[in-house]
Amino acid sequence: MKVFLMSKRSAKDFDIDCIGHRNRLRDRFLQGGDSALADYEILELILFKLIPRRDTKSIAKALLKRFITLGGVFGAPLHLLQEIEGIGKTAALELKLISVASQRILKSKLINQKILNSWSTLLDYCKITLAHEEREQFRILFLNKHDVLIADEIQSRGTIDHVPVYLREIVYRCLELSASSIILVHNHPSGNPNPSNADIGMTQNIISTLTPLNITVHDHIIIGKDEFVSFKGLRII
Repeated sequence: MKVFLMSKRSAKDFDIDCIGHRNRLRDRFLQGGDSALADYEILELILFKLIPRRDTKSIAKALLKRFITLGGVFGAPLHLLQEIEGIGKTAALELKLISVASQRILKSKLINQKILNSWSTLLDYCKITLAHEEREQFRILFLNKHDVLIADEIQSRGTIDHVPVYLREIVYRCLELSASSIILVHNHPSGNPNPSNADIGMTQNIISTLTPLNITVHDHIIIGKDEFVSFKGLRII
């Protein structure tokens, strides 16, 4: 009986301490904004509602230890998030929704904008969308004659080090959308964004096929974990 009372009192004391800590974090955020908090503390604030009766500081630190950055945490696959002690299916899903919301926000900034004048936003969108994918993904941004985004589509998904590219499908989709130009984007899950000979050859094949149709390939962007490469920047195209 005595042990039971001690356990109950300890749980109550933990709740009081936890509430006090969470209130202090919220106050710091309200007064100083995001710069007043470390990355793990921002994660703590998010996890408070998802995991109400746990020490979320240790969970937040474990997430960052595994995935390195906030972007890595939010971009991590559901099954890897759930490998962290304290992160269940619901919490993992909520963290992924934050990533999806961020992607939608950035994409909304590209709508009805001249993409070539919004390059920084485009790169941010590509990074948050592709940097943490486990498999290669080949995307195409289709633009009209005013360089305004018509469509952003996944053309194909591949393995950890290869993605198939179907030239006939690219041509068909460009004509179907009446696209005047495109931007090619794919990721390297290895983290190294440097183009392979296959990447360069594939890009040149696409350009040589689309040029007679008066469709311009503005760039091919490869997204790594922390860096990106632009074929135009490298003067490959």
